[in-house]
Parts: sequence; structure tokens; C-alpha cells
Amino acid sequence: MPNYTRIFAEGHAYFITINTEKRRPILIDNIALLRQAFANSKQYFDYTIDCISIMPDHLHMILLPRNADEYPNIITSIKMYFSKNIKHSFQTTQSQSNKRELGVWQRRYYEHTIRDENELEKYRNYVHYNPVKHKLSNAAKDWEFSSFSKFVKNGFYDEDWYNLDEDLDLEYQS
Repeated sequence: MPNYTRIFAEGHAYFITINTEKRRPILIDNIALLRQAFANSKQYFDYTIDCISIMPDHLHMILLPRNADEYPNIITSIKMYFSKNIKHSFQTTQSQSNKRELGVWQRRYYEHTIRDENELEKYRNYVHYNPVKHKLSNAAKDWEFSSFSKFVKNGFYDEDWYNLDEDLDLEYQS
């Protein structure tokens, strides 16, 4: 596996993708627990979520950590809380790579450091368009597990925003 160096740039936003192991569709069915996992992590780390979209088997978000070097710990905290608490209602399998893992999440996650306002806008669009791309809804406004309605309320998007012909081709596609 090639070496990967994460960038820790103060004052930058980070586009994050986290997948469940084997892309199992468990997130929407356990959305309350996932929200608790985020709330729990906020007790230990200072960050905001610029935008988020949660699909059954993965999530995309733009994370704004107060301290850039903490974003891996934020993600670990969310994943650990969710994993430890889902086992009460979900049959997990231990990962073969590490006996301590419960087989809920893929071990790694994707991260991209957002460099400027243009990139921030493109990634916000990607996050909010993702449920439409995966055919989970016909329009961004119809997917309740995203921050799209907050962006409509704040005037960033028109309620009927999305254009199937729009170029949302980013470096990363999930």
C-alpha cells in the first residue's frame, strides 16, 4: 500500500468520506446512534460540520476543526462510539485485520484538504448532490439526512437546486 501523508493545515476545511465495512447499509437505520456519536465527539474536540450528507452505507461531510491536527481523532471518536454502541442492536463481525475492530467501518477514510472558496463550493455541491447521485432521492431537498435544508434556509441554495447536467466531477467520487 502506498504511503499517504495527511495534511494538517490550520484554518482549512476538510472533505471527509467514511464508509461502512463492506458498504453495509446500517447508517440510516441507526441515525440516532450516529447523531449521538457526533455529539459525544464534540465533548472532546472543538469542531463544526459545515455540511453533511448521510447515506445508508457512507457519509460525506466538510469538517472545520479548531485544531487541524485533531481531525483524525475526531473521526476515530465518532467511529469508536458508534461501533461500541451498535453492537447492542446489531450483529457485528470482527475484522480479520485487527481483533479489536468490530467490522462496522472501513479502516481508512478519505480526506481532502479544501484549498479555497471555489473548492469549498464544489465540495458542498458534491455532498448535497450525493443522495441524488446514488438514487436515494430525486432531488437534494428530498433527502432528510443532509444539511441541504440548512443551506436553503441560509440562502446558499434555491430549494429546487440540482442539475443533473451540472459538472460535479471532483477528484473523488464515491
